[in-house]
Amino acid sequence: MDYMTLKEASEKWGISSRQVNYYCVEGRIPGAVKIAGVWLIPKDAEKPIDGRRKNIL
Repeated sequence: MDYMTLKEASEKWGISSRQVNYYCVEGRIPGAVKIAGVWLIPKDAEKPIDGRRKNIL
């Protein structure tokens, strides 16, 4: 399985690397693992839905 770093995920999803870190800590990214203090995220992982916002149409 291929992995990407927090920085790569943040660039791919258009959010800050800090927000990606929060998603990892909260367990919201399936398959994310922390090895030697570095989060590794599967390349095929989907961006979690931001629960702070509501979609108003």
